[in-house]
Parts: sequence; C-alpha cells; structure tokens
Amino acid sequence: MRFRTFGKTGIKVSEISLGTWQLGSRWGDPFNEDNAIKTLDAAIKTDINLFDTADVYQDGLSEKIIGKYIKTLEQKPFIVTKTGRRLPEQTKEGYSEENIRKFIDDSRKNLDMKTLDMVLLHCPPTDVYYMPEIFNLLDQLKIEGKIKHYGVSVERIEEGLKAMDFEGVEAVEIIFNMFRLRPIEQFFRIAQEKKVGVIVRVPLASGLLTGKFTKNSSFGKDDHRKFNRNGEAFDKGETFSGVEFEKGLEAVEELKKVFKTSNLTSIALRWILMFDAVSTVIPGASKPDYVYDNVNATLLPPLTKEQMKAVEDIYNKYIKDPVHYIW
Repeated sequence: MRFRTFGKTGIKVSEISLGTWQLGSRWGDPFNEDNAIKTLDAAIKTDINLFDTADVYQDGLSEKIIGKYIKTLEQKPFIVTKTGRRLPEQTKEGYSEENIRKFIDDSRKNLDMKTLDMVLLHCPPTDVYYMPEIFNLLDQLKIEGKIKHYGVSVERIEEGLKAMDFEGVEAVEIIFNMFRLRPIEQFFRIAQEKKVGVIVRVPLASGLLTGKFTKNSSFGKDDHRKFNRNGEAFDKGETFSGVEFEKGLEAVEELKKVFKTSNLTSIALRWILMFDAVSTVIPGASKPDYVYDNVNATLLPPLTKEQMKAVEDIYNKYIKDPVHYIW
C-alpha cells in the first residue's frame, strides 16, 4: 500500500481506502454482520487505514459495526463519517444546529467514539454552502471536542469550490472516475492550492467500470442501480455517475480494447491515482474478495500517456455530452 498526505490535516492515508455503503451486503440485500467484519478485517490486512461511512448506511449499522470492530484493533484506522441524509427532506432549514448536533452525537454513539475523526456534510442542498453559520457550528464542535476535522461530500463541482471558501473545510469528497472528468479542469488545482484533501467516491461508476456488466445484467428492486437510474430517489449522478447504462456499456467495451482486459477494476482505480490532487479513493466492498481486488490497483505501474489520452478520447466520444455539463 502507498500513502498520501490528507491535505492540511497532515495525516498519511492509504491511497486506496474502504467505502462502506455496501458493507456486509450488496445493495438491497440483508445486512450480514459476519461478512461485514471479515470485509473490515481484509481492509486492515491490506494496510487500508481509512474507512468512509455515513449515519444512513444500513440505517446506522455500518457505523455500529465499524465502531465494534475498531475496538479490537491496537492501531485504529481514520474514520470519516457523513451526516445530514437522515433528514426526511433535504432542505437548508433541516441543517439546523439542533439537527446537526443530534446527528453528530448519534454518530459518536454508533461508532463509540468520544471524538469523531472527521465529519462530512452528506451532499446537502446547494444553499447550505452559502450558510456560514453551519460551518461556524462545525468549528464550534471541534472546540467542544466532538469532532477533530470536517469537510463536505458534494454532488457538483461548484459546491466543492464554494465549500473551500471556508477555512475550516479540510476535505471534499467528490465523484471522479473515467466517466466523470470535470474535476481535472479546475477543482483539483484549487484543492491543492488550499491544501484540501480530496476523497474520491463512486470510483467505479456503481460497478459499471469493473467491466462485469452486460446489457442483460439485472439488479434487485432495492438496488439503486435499478430504482434510481433517472434520479427517482436521489441525485442521478450517484448511479452509474449519471451515465446512461447502455451508453456506458459501449464506452466500457472501448476501454477493454485499450487495456486488453475484460476486468477493468484495478485499471479504473489506478487511473484515478494518476492525479496527485487525489488523497484517497474509497471503492466499496460487500465482501473481502472485493477489497483485495481494489487494492491491486496500487500494484500496477503508472498508465502511459497514450492510455491516458485514450481514456479521454473515449470520454469525449461517449460520455461528455451531457454528463460533463451537469455535475
């Protein structure tokens, strides 16, 4: 495993970390605690030292299992948790001091941590980024010893740029992958200038960039890749990075030709790591084997200029319009 400096926190984090949205189960499947523990253990055994979770993952079970597991460790990983999606409706009014305090206290209880390592606002409405009182509250929670660091998880580039206006923001979690190239244009440069850590989420475009799907692939009724393709439940950009499924499959076939393989997982993650602004990438894993597959990306040599150009060309041909202009 290789490590990178996590922005102005100064902390060294594994360049491949663990996202826990699917911890212990595939999307829509029943939660399996034994499988979850084995998945976390696989992450530690491969030197992953950052877990990313949220209070809404498995209705709090993700946080609780992580809290239970890290109690068994002598050297604990850095835990990033997200807050705000428990609101019944995403409005700026919901981000009140009372609600934020309650959500953070609940996460502290779930994780059994007196002080949370890092809290991210969990893709709040754009208006929230124009409410300095919320970021002042997060500063106050640091003073009170309830959190050590904070940042934001965003849907749109503009939200990430606005968040970085606040000096207390130490990390931005953002979608970036072979099908979402816009962060390269401006966002990465400004994040580096301001020494803000960058956590890359949805790195495999909800599995599309693994190369495992075909036009006949099916997903369970409780899987967001089934029910959220048009943004029916939350932002469409969360599902396949907002790429129309069949169009994405065409692009994936072109990528397979470039890299001469049908399994793109490690290559797609290695592509992300080609960008120095990235602090860590958080592919999810529903079982231990997927952790090992993800970590293989750190063993690959750098991609060539020709390969990087080929990815850009495929993006421009299949994906850029309209994805590039939405998020």
